[in-house]
Formats: sequence, C-alpha cells, structure tokens
Amino acid sequence: MGDIFIRHIALLGFEKRFVPSQHYVYMFLVKWQDLSEKVVYRRFTEIYEFHKTLKEMFPIEAGEINPGDRIIPHLPAPRWFDGRQRVAESRQGTLTDYCSALMGLPTKISRCPHLLDFFKVRPEDLQLPTDSQAKKPETYLMPKDGKSRMADITGPIILQTYRAIANYEKSSASEMALATGDVVDVVEKNESGWWFCQMKTKRGWVPASFLEPLDSPDEAEDPEPNYAGEPYVAIKAYTAAEEDEITLAQGETIEVIHKLLDGWWVVRKDDTTGYFPSMFLQRSGQELTQAQRHIKGRGAPPRRSTIRNAHSIHQRSRNRLSQDTYRRNSVRFLQQRRRPQRPGQLGASSLQQAPQPQGAKPQPAVPPRPSADLILHRCSESTKRKLASTV
Repeated sequence: MGDIFIRHIALLGFEKRFVPSQHYVYMFLVKWQDLSEKVVYRRFTEIYEFHKTLKEMFPIEAGEINPGDRIIPHLPAPRWFDGRQRVAESRQGTLTDYCSALMGLPTKISRCPHLLDFFKVRPEDLQLPTDSQAKKPETYLMPKDGKSRMADITGPIILQTYRAIANYEKSSASEMALATGDVVDVVEKNESGWWFCQMKTKRGWVPASFLEPLDSPDEAEDPEPNYAGEPYVAIKAYTAAEEDEITLAQGETIEVIHKLLDGWWVVRKDDTTGYFPSMFLQRSGQELTQAQRHIKGRGAPPRRSTIRNAHSIHQRSRNRLSQDTYRRNSVRFLQQRRRPQRPGQLGASSLQQAPQPQGAKPQPAVPPRPSADLILHRCSESTKRKLASTV
C-alpha cells in the first residue's frame, strides 16, 4: 500500500448554519491519492488554528527564524465581526489561494500527518440536515464566472456531469427535485447512494439511481465484486421488498461482496446473497451508536428497478450480475479458500508472508482473474456474437 497524500484541495463555497447558533462553514472538495473525492466542512477558526500549529511545526519554513525563508502562506486571523455573510464571501479568494499554496509546499509539509488529519472526513461531515431542524442550512457555491476564478479553484478536480433518467420529487428540504433530462453536476458521491448535486442555482441530495453519465452507461463505473468479502454489521433492520434483496435484523454480521454506487450493496450471509441498503451497514469494529444517529429518520434511496418511465440515452441497457451469478461465484470462491493444501504446496497466504531478500524491491500484487461469467458480462457485443457463432 502506497503513501497516503492529498492531490488537490478545492473550495466549493460555504454554508450558513443555524444550529446550535448562526455560523459559517467552508466546503472543501479533497482529492486523495487513490483519486477518491470527499467533501469536508470547516469553520474559519478551525482553519486558522490548523495554520498556527503548522507554523509551529515548521518554524524555518514559517519565517520565524529568517523572514526571507518563509514559504508557508499567510492567513489573516479571525476578527470579532466575522459572523457576517459578506465576510464569509470575501474570504473565499483567500482560502482558495491558501489551499493552492499548501499543495505546492515540500512533501514534508504538504503530506505531514497534521495536514492529512485536518482534511480527513469527520463523522459530522457525513451528517445530513434532518427535517426536524427549524431552519435548514443555506449553501452558497462558488459561481462559475471569471470573477470567482473557478478555473483556478477546480484545477485537476472536474465535477462529473450526469443526466436524470426520470422525474424525482424530493421528500425533504435537503433534497433536490429532478425532471427527466435535467443535467446536473455531481459534487459528492456518498456511499449511501445519495449524491449531492447542483443544477444552476439549485443544489441538494439526489438518489444516484435516477442519474446516468452523459458519455457511457453507468455500470462501467461500479467496482469489481470482491468475493473475499468485508465484514459489516447491520445498524438498522430491513425487510426485503424484492426477490433479489436480503432481510437482516439489526446487529446481524454479514460480508459485503460488491459495493455498488447506487447505495444498494450485494451482501453475503452464509451461502445466501442479496441487495441491502449500504446506509444501514457499518464496518465491523467501529462505533455503531453514532452511525445509528446519522440515519435516524432517513430512508434508503430507491432502486433503479423500481423507477417507472425511466428513459436512458444509451443504447446498451443497464445490465448487472444476477444473484444466481453472485451466489455461484461466491460458493466457488469459498470452496477454493477452504480447500486443503497439498504437502509442500505454497498457498497465496504463504506467498504473501514469505520474507523478501533485504533490499529487494516489493512486487505489486497480481489481481485475481475474473470469473467467466464476469468476463462475458463485461466484454463487447462484437465479442459476444463471435462466441455465440462458435457454439
């Protein structure tokens, strides 16, 4: 596993919040080394405290010894009258330049634990406003005109554009309604299947199942199945509404074998597989109480199969592996994992644990060969016709 670092930080705008009292937080889109993009929210006072600690950690680069050696960017201190919207707006240019300068610093600073920890996703970053709040947060995104220097802000981060395949009526103030054919920019793809989008002056959470990319069918974006499985715990009970779903009680432990972007993951319980809402799952060994508070009063996003009058612009329809295929591949994988090794035969785990000669360059891991069903599912129509003609 390589080093963890941040590729780029972009300021998206700021939010005016009213709980517990009126204050402003800035929205940052953080692009990590694995190309994942996360939205985090920070008050200016937090950013300034981070800045002060960074200067203390690197006094030479902060110009504390010789002002001519300073390379850490300047950041003005907060003022007593900073609780006004005009001040929050005026700081956006300063923060954009500050983040750009941070990413240009030597790696000992730009990749130091203090900086990485500050921009990591916190539990409160994932918490959506609830309908019980008397007044919802007001979001102000950076406008896409020359005055806001949007080209400098986005840099290598480009918001993906999607199209609505059907009408969607929002059910809460934090969501955004859609009409068939609407084109939106996706700011954040949350694992829950709810994506934060913007469209002209509107913004809000939208079910990923109602969206498709403009350039290609969306199943190409989903990761490959992982039949080794990852242990998760159900933090909320769910009763299957479709034949290909699975019923779980709160507290049951299962294995996730396929994380799909629409928020409906394929899970395995013993030899049974089925779709289950990802927002009702929490990784094993992590705190469950806080995660349960986050989903209180929230429902799972609708599945694509339940959408009526969906209209896609792509000729190739959205195809996914059937649950029979998942179960067959899963059973085959588990059988191979349980199969006893012959004497003198090195298994995959033995090869991973074998010590390497000192100074030898570590070799990259070879990914497992995909199953025949998955190869047929992913190959082009031309290849499928050729295979059919040889049978």
